[in-house]
Amino acid sequence: MATDTPLDLDGLTVEAVRAGALRDLPVTVLGFARSGIALARFLVDAGARVTVYDGRPAEELGDALGQLEGRTVRLVAGPDVDPAAAWAGVALVTTSPSINPDYPTTEPRLRSALQDLVRARRAGDRSVPALVSEPDLFLRLCPAPTIGVTGTKGKTTTSSLLAALLATSPTHPAVLGGNIGIPLVERLPELTPEHRVVIELSELQLPTLTRGTTVAVYTNVTSDHLDRHGSLEGYRAAKRRLAELVDPDGALVLNGDDPVVTAYAGLGTAPSIVYRQDRPMAGGVGIVDGWIVAAGVIRLPLAGGGAAATGPGGRILPVAELTVPGRHNVSNALAAVAAALLFGIAPDAIRRAAAEFGGVEHRLEPVGLIDGVRFVNDSQGTQPDAVIAALRAFDGPLVLIAGGRDKGVDLSALGPVVAERASAAVLIGESGPDLAVRFRSAGLARTERATTLEEAVRIADAIARERLAAGAAEPPTVLLSPAAASFDMFVDYAARGRAFKEAVARLAAERRDGRTP
Repeated sequence: MATDTPLDLDGLTVEAVRAGALRDLPVTVLGFARSGIALARFLVDAGARVTVYDGRPAEELGDALGQLEGRTVRLVAGPDVDPAAAWAGVALVTTSPSINPDYPTTEPRLRSALQDLVRARRAGDRSVPALVSEPDLFLRLCPAPTIGVTGTKGKTTTSSLLAALLATSPTHPAVLGGNIGIPLVERLPELTPEHRVVIELSELQLPTLTRGTTVAVYTNVTSDHLDRHGSLEGYRAAKRRLAELVDPDGALVLNGDDPVVTAYAGLGTAPSIVYRQDRPMAGGVGIVDGWIVAAGVIRLPLAGGGAAATGPGGRILPVAELTVPGRHNVSNALAAVAAALLFGIAPDAIRRAAAEFGGVEHRLEPVGLIDGVRFVNDSQGTQPDAVIAALRAFDGPLVLIAGGRDKGVDLSALGPVVAERASAAVLIGESGPDLAVRFRSAGLARTERATTLEEAVRIADAIARERLAAGAAEPPTVLLSPAAASFDMFVDYAARGRAFKEAVARLAAERRDGRTP
């Protein structure tokens, strides 16, 4: 495991990388999925001699190798390979965020080997390689100001909207990535201090960080991913990490309607900007008479300092101009507006960009309107708070499609809201039977079972059309918001969302062709 060329990770800069600091350096990448592929591409392009380790058999990694586009790496793969052999003699070990010696979800042999490596480093043995995750390496090297967005739910919508607001500046190009599905490490060569980088950060990535972002934006913190963090407090500690690391010359943007997030105002030395769905606090953002307004938000020093510009009375834009549905998305918009003001984005630019923002895929995504029935894809709604917000986002009759693999979180608050807001629920997956019991016990009169998502769409459509025929005043909505993980039926929530959209498209085509009643 020793190397003759130890790397001083703390002294590494993007300028040094550009000058050849990694040239001919032996480096290992652990994990060959999205982040690992990006790491391998970046490191090879920087001149490093790259070894890639993955516990899957080599024959399953053809697609990943193809994404290297001709770059040469040494592949160490398979369930019988000793993971430590992959970093013998290297100067640096880089990891995908999901690979962490502290996570019980990391493969046991790899986790044990990484724990040995970490213990050796902590004992002062500098002959063993340094260990760094892809997001941490990016933050160590990024020359541009960064805005980290985290929370249990709302991260992707907030990140995407904020990137759209920042992109209105002609002199500061905006870049979006991170947990949203775009690893940012291989964007490093093109970044300058003039860029603005929005990074969605999940509980998976946060504990791997040793560097903070310029601005930290929090949406909310409830409960999720307890399999990885062991307890609610462990999960909350992971989320708190971004606030603890934020740049003192930056800012914390905090949800004043969330008591857990509000308490972060005392962490670190950066100023806090509070947003809430009420009259704004001094220096914060809120709502007055149907308008999003700011009350003396102070721009960051890097944006010139001083009070951020607003319209009369602090006005930024009318809430009614937001096109993304739901009260929770008003909160997401407040967060994005607050962060944009910190960077000096003008109120008229914010208003135009926010009004044009149509949301993101798999998060309350409108899919189609078929014969008066609206279909909405909220496949990302995997925990109860998100599903409750989705249920409250629509008026009129609503048929919920839910179910999948139980995530082990408390679902007790979900049943009463389903019974209040939904006309019926069509249930799929492993958790379907349990959800049926929960929903009926809470007072929901009708539940149906489906063995496939395609079947669920058709059953839900039939129920919605019954409501339409009965004279519903508002268009009925078929809402996929599963309150469960996807892994019993799909590789991830995105695959589930695409399957839903494909099923709706087939239904629409059949209806156009007269093949369904």
